[in-house]
Amino acid sequence: MMVTLGNRTDWDVVISPRSSWWRLDLRGIWAYRDLVRLLVRRDIIAVYKQTVLGPLWHVIQPLTTTITFTLVFGIAARLSPEGVPAVLFYMSGIVAWNFFAGVVNRTSKTFVGNANLMTKVYFPRLVIPISTTLSSLVSFGIQLLTFLGFLIAYNVGSIEGFSWRPDWSLALFPVLVVLMALLGLGMGIIVSAMTTKYRDLSFLVGFGVQLLMYASPVIFPLSMFEQHPKLLFALQVNPMTPIIENTRALFFGSSLDWRGLAYSGGFAIVLMILGLLLFHRVERSFADIV
Repeated sequence: MMVTLGNRTDWDVVISPRSSWWRLDLRGIWAYRDLVRLLVRRDIIAVYKQTVLGPLWHVIQPLTTTITFTLVFGIAARLSPEGVPAVLFYMSGIVAWNFFAGVVNRTSKTFVGNANLMTKVYFPRLVIPISTTLSSLVSFGIQLLTFLGFLIAYNVGSIEGFSWRPDWSLALFPVLVVLMALLGLGMGIIVSAMTTKYRDLSFLVGFGVQLLMYASPVIFPLSMFEQHPKLLFALQVNPMTPIIENTRALFFGSSLDWRGLAYSGGFAIVLMILGLLLFHRVERSFADIV
């Protein structure tokens, strides 16, 4: 809105370019929280639109993957660990990995996928990857409930001799969820910033994330590499490795890897800082590139 006074025109809001190399406008993001809610709702509706099964796909996908992994790796290759049923072992890793991979894949399309919106309307650009991450929590929540249902069923029925006694350590699970979200968000916004110039990355990110899963203890227990220290170290460099291992530790009653958890936390913070720096640099000029 503008008001004309004589020969001078005053604007209610003046949007000035930011010249600083670093600025995280949390106040601006909070001011646009209603937009975040709208974008989350849009993303959820877009996923389920014109589907017959709707949210059930979030149950079917981890179930079919778990069955496949159990048959191929658990029974045929015998890679599941002792003391934990193969179904629970694989499903716990799949649910955690699906959340991380979903955040990376969806936030990596921030600039290219929302170019029309971002070039016409002003709002803090971080609103889009944040809303994408929040909408990914919906599918994660459904898959987590599915896993908990199987966990309780195995415990009540003593299937394969499994016994589960939850304790206070489960209170740390939200911390692991935050770390997964930060890792996915940081990696996703880095890729989204780079795809404004290198479009080929948009085709590689999904394939790359899928390959990275095989460098994580989703399919195999980390203990099977204890006799191969170099390979074990290479797997432990992956910041998702301690998160998946600690997720299983919380639900299956083994000891937590605090050092690995600290490594994943530090890695997530560094990745987010690098991502925000690159994101801030690109958002000032992406309209001329996209």
